Amino acid sequence: MIKEKRRKARRRKKILIALLVILLLLALLALVVIKVFRVKQVKVEGNELYDAEVIEQAVLSDEYSWNSLYVFLKYKFVDTKEVPFIDTMEVSLEDPQTLRIKVYEKGRMGYLYISSIDENAYFDKDGFVVETSAEKVTDTPKITGIECNEVVLYEKLPIDEDTLRDILTLTQTLKRSNLVPDSIAYGADNAPVLKYGNVKVEMGSLELLTQKVERLDKILPQLSGMQGTLHLENWTEETTNIVFDKKE
Repeated sequence: MIKEKRRKARRRKKILIALLVILLLLALLALVVIKVFRVKQVKVEGNELYDAEVIEQAVLSDEYSWNSLYVFLKYKFVDTKEVPFIDTMEVSLEDPQTLRIKVYEKGRMGYLYISSIDENAYFDKDGFVVETSAEKVTDTPKITGIECNEVVLYEKLPIDEDTLRDILTLTQTLKRSNLVPDSIAYGADNAPVLKYGNVKVEMGSLELLTQKVERLDKILPQLSGMQGTLHLENWTEETTNIVFDKKE
């Protein structure tokens, strides 16, 4: 009986020692994570439209972002709020004090001229202003006929939501088809008119947009060197006649 009690006592002692060792190891691990994994340097790659500092601030956005391991795990395994102007992002640890952020930006979809600042406001596929500049970027259409007096960098264009949605739908569809125009003009009826050199394209409403763009893709090469207006505004699946008003 006494031997059994001693055996149990020794077993309890071993278990206690094992638990203490585990606790000490966990405490040591926590100390290493806290003391060693501290963000001292951030390397940003793939950024063209945004300064590295802007991306760094967007990624290290909460009170625990001083810890490099936390930031790595946060963007690796946990669903997080999207950074508005970044399409995809990869965060890795170069060493315990160095974070590497590889970003894939959404890119420019078009721009509006803002008279109050005498600059162009470039926006991405979600309507966020990615850049304001006096320069004109090639392969990016100018949007006219839309009233916008001021913008805030990295925020959405302050225009009517329905209008913005239509602009983004149109520009993205055209870009996917490699049919980016020189400009897109909106009139009183809010129907877009595309311009490719000396050729104007009346699009009408955005109903059947994909089918209209498919027709445009086939017709536009045949209009090279010409001047006039291509009418797609009345095209439907039942009324398939497409008119080109040629100017001499």
